[in-house]
Parts: sequence; C-alpha cells; structure tokens
Amino acid sequence: MMKKTWLTNYPPGVPADIDATCYSSLVDIFKQSCQKFAPLTAYISMGKSLSYAQLSSQSRNFAAWLQSRGIKPGTRIALMMPNLFQYPVCLFGALQAGCTVVNCNPLYTAHELEHQLNDSEAEVIVIVENFAATLQAALPNLSSLKTIIVTSIGEMLGLKGHFMNFMVRHIKHRVPKWSLPNPVRLKSVLNGSGKLPFTPPTLGHNDIAFLQYTGGTTGVAKGAMLSHGNMVANVCQACAWVKPHTAEGKDFIITALPLYHIFALTANCLTFLMLGARNLLILNPRDVPALVREIGQYPFTAITGVNTLFNALLNDENFSNLDFSHLHFTLGGGMAVQRPVAERWKIITGKPLTQAYGLTETSPAVTINPLDLSEFNGSIGLPLPSTELSIRDDNGREMGTGDIGEICIKGPQVMKGYWNNPEETQKIFDPDGFLHTGDMGYVDAEGFVYLVDRKKDLIIVSGFNVYPNEIEEVVASHPDVREVAAIGVDNGAAGEIVKIFVVRKSPSLTEKQLIDFCRQSLTAYKVPKLVEFRDELPKTNVGKILRRALKE
Repeated sequence: MMKKTWLTNYPPGVPADIDATCYSSLVDIFKQSCQKFAPLTAYISMGKSLSYAQLSSQSRNFAAWLQSRGIKPGTRIALMMPNLFQYPVCLFGALQAGCTVVNCNPLYTAHELEHQLNDSEAEVIVIVENFAATLQAALPNLSSLKTIIVTSIGEMLGLKGHFMNFMVRHIKHRVPKWSLPNPVRLKSVLNGSGKLPFTPPTLGHNDIAFLQYTGGTTGVAKGAMLSHGNMVANVCQACAWVKPHTAEGKDFIITALPLYHIFALTANCLTFLMLGARNLLILNPRDVPALVREIGQYPFTAITGVNTLFNALLNDENFSNLDFSHLHFTLGGGMAVQRPVAERWKIITGKPLTQAYGLTETSPAVTINPLDLSEFNGSIGLPLPSTELSIRDDNGREMGTGDIGEICIKGPQVMKGYWNNPEETQKIFDPDGFLHTGDMGYVDAEGFVYLVDRKKDLIIVSGFNVYPNEIEEVVASHPDVREVAAIGVDNGAAGEIVKIFVVRKSPSLTEKQLIDFCRQSLTAYKVPKLVEFRDELPKTNVGKILRRALKE
C-alpha cells in the first residue's frame, strides 16, 4: 500500500478524510442549500436569473409530475440539453423523484443516442427541440422509451425567451423539422404541477444517482454507475479543498463546460450549489468572442475549463481586457493542461491555472493542486481526502517513488461498476478494489502526482516509450502554433514514428521549422517525423482532442 506522503503537503484546514454520512443523498445537499440560500441567485442564463427558491419550487414540480405519471424510483431519465435553466430544474427534479439521471450529449448522432438510451433502458427523456430530429431518427430502434418531454432554448426566459425562440427557429433555422409521438411540453409540466402532491422517496448512498457514460474517446461508451454515496463523497471532498478559498453565498462561477459532462456536473453544478454560488450558464462556449463579452459583464470569482477552452480564450483579442480582480481560482481538468497555456493564463489574468485530475468512473475528482500555488507545477496535484492512490506495473505490482506506471484509485468516489457490463467492470478493478484508470503517471517524494499520458495512446518508437503529452507540450510552446495533437503511425519493423497534427496561427509556419524547433527540446527518437497542418482538430463535446479519430 502506497504511503500517503501527500498529506504532509495538504493546504491548512483540509482534512485527511471526509465524512460523507452527514448527507443521506444528493437530494439532501440540494434541499439544505435551497433553504439556506433561498433568496440568492442560483443560475444566470442569457441575462435572466433563477433563485435557489425558484430552483427548489420548479424542480419539485417536475418531481411531482413524474410521480403523478407513475414513474418509480430507479427509473432512468435521460436529459439531452445544453446549459439552460431547464437542465438543473430537471436534474434535481428527477433526483428528488428517486430516478437515475442519464446525461446525453446534445451533439450525439442518432446511432450514439440509440446506443445510450437502449443500454440505459431509459423510459423518459427531456430534450431540447433543436435535437428532436436526432431522437426521431433513433426512435424506431428504441425499446424502453415511453415518455418524451420537449423544451425550447428560450422556454424559461420569459418574454426574452419568445424572441429567442423566434430567432432560433425562423431566422437562424437551428431547429430541424421533427415529429415525435405524443410529446409533452416541459412548460406545461412545470406550470401545471404546482398543486400536485409529492411524496419524497427514501434515498440512501447505495441508490444510483447517475448513469454517466464515458466519453468514448477510446472506444464504445459505457455507463458508469455513480451512486448518491459516490457523488456526495466527491462533493464533500471538493468542498473541503476549495472552501478556504471561497465565501458562502458570495462566489460567482463561470460554467462554460456543459453540465451534462461529469467535470462541470460535480464541480460547478453540485459543489458550488453547496457553497451557495451564482452559476453563469454559457449556452455555446464555442463562440469565443460572445463568451468573452458575456463573462465580461460579471465579477466572476472562479472558472473551470479544459486546456482547449483556456487556449481559445487566451487567443481572443478582447480577453486580456477583462477585469480579473475578483478571480480567486481557475480550475483545469478533463485533459492535461499544457504549460505554455498555464503560463500565458498567469501573465494575462495575474492568477495561476490550477490543474486537477479525474475521470467519469470516479465522480470525477481524484487529485487537485493546492489552490494557493503561485506557479504552474506541471502536476495534477495531491489525492483528495479519503482517497488512496497506487502506481502499478502491468503485473499489478506497486511502483516506487518517481517510477512510471498505471494510476490506480480507491475511495468513496469510485463507481459501483459499469451498468449491465460485469466483464468490463471486472477488467477495470483489481481484486483489492483499486480501479485502473488507464492513465500513466508517477508520484514524487512530496506526494504530488504527475500524469504522463493515456496508456492506450503510448507511442513505441524503436522499443522506446514516447508519450504524446510531452510532444504536444513542446510543439504548443511554438509561438505560431494554436493547437496540436500527437499520435504514433506504423513504421514497419521499427514500430512507430511520431506524427503531429497542427493548427497554425501563422500560415507561414512550415513542417521543417516545427521539426527543427522540436529538435531543440526532444531526444531524436521523440522528434516528430511527420507534420500535417489542419484548420481544426476533432474534439469531444468538452474540447478534448480525439487522438483516436486522427488515427482512423
């Protein structure tokens, strides 16, 4: 068992262990926060506000309606929408009814949606009309779906919402024609349910809160069973870490990442709910100039994101003009934060970019850096309270300090297993209960964990291990590079050679210039042999670069 050397570097006030038994479920956290912060703003969307009291009332109405339709605890309810008021309302409503939430990426194809709805056996879906045509295409092959609830972008925005719906439907033509059997409008559900009786079911730590599907960056998406106990534990772990740097009822967090993704779900939606924060919901983070204009209107204290989002913000000409005086911390996760991006962030905002690490199967947070670090250290941080971490070789043997192996995790935030998939569940867990992350890394003498790369993305060059992250960080430091991804391509008997895909800032940048640049920092066998320039790189819904797609 790896000694918890990291505890000696814990920030003051952060405990070695957390007690998650003080909350019976996520619903317990939700109810306490809504009572405590009732008059305060919970969410802001497109200039409109939703208070904690309104969130409580509307989500209760949704729960009552579900109960009135005979929907039992444990029923899977799919949510397919971007960052709108409707998401937290339906999320907390479904949880209050004892249901299991199945988060769906609105950008799914019909095939992907079909897989997830059938695999989860979802009986109910709440979907924004912009994506209803996708559901229509998948519907003939869906075996469990019984109830379809449709909403619109502007549905909870009052008069402004009517104008927005008109624009989205008729001017921008963002709502493809659709036809679904007996759809129910969410507006009618919420408005007509205030007088319906509601009997809260009894929920405990073992009840499944989410079937959270893996990103599918390395294969077919699997449903991680995240219990109320898993999620409560991770929220308590995160709160213990950030609380010294926050003020109850005073914080203002930017939510540009989609709430249906596990990072924003736990960090922004749940942890900052416990802290009584305001949450600015960003509908379309891909429109970076609009994102910069919107966040510039508010005194934000925290922002979460992935490396590609931070990089995009830094490359916007107006971002540096924003007021960062209220910003307490910036939290990066979802993928490795590149040093050049972190260093530019510090120069422009005056505040460090703090890196954390997690995965869908761990609710997600596993490690995080102290929030008072003045400079980027390249580490993914220290294991959270009540978390055990082990670095293991291919034979399951624990590695020593500084040795690279697979990062393995044990703790209250680790999932129960994959939904209806005992084979994959068995593959990912050791007999002693440690979850194998598929990520390679090491722990230094101070207990800081360093992520090297995905095990499946490892490039073997003439028998030597080459990690794409290392190559990408060097290439990203070139002033004319906007984005980069590195993969291995077959080179016959010699194994593989390194190929990089690059989005340029300047069209004058050449293949030779990049390779020469890499030679200054990389050993010969690590230097890319092939360079392909592209206008953009394939990404997941949260901005992770899809190396797998580049290999196809």
